[in-house]
Amino acid sequence: MALNAQQTHELRHAIDLRRSALIDEIRADVAKARNEPFEELAGGAPDSGDESVAMLLQDLDQFDVTRDLSELRDLDAARARLASGQYGVCVDCGSDIEYARLRANLGAARCIACQEIHEKTYAGSGRPTL
Repeated sequence: MALNAQQTHELRHAIDLRRSALIDEIRADVAKARNEPFEELAGGAPDSGDESVAMLLQDLDQFDVTRDLSELRDLDAARARLASGQYGVCVDCGSDIEYARLRANLGAARCIACQEIHEKTYAGSGRPTL
């Protein structure tokens, strides 16, 4: 069932709110990374353990920014689909995406069935890398 006008309005508003929150989070994370240089995280005379913890903290901060940027891109793509009238339509099969799925994942571009196929097709090897 296609989205009605009220659902579309609610989802547009939710996308805009989430997008604004993400931009604020990204700005805060980048500012935090700038204000906490490696030397401060590791300490004045770091040993290998201190350096490992500092590198882990930097990696986690970078992962947070990367994850937020990815979600922001998804929301921007969703806004473009809204503008073109294609929001709520699966990009793979063309069927309607359920309203509940869109509420849970505002940037969803695929129906559940196509998303499962996409994840299986493009999943990593599943082997440990260490």
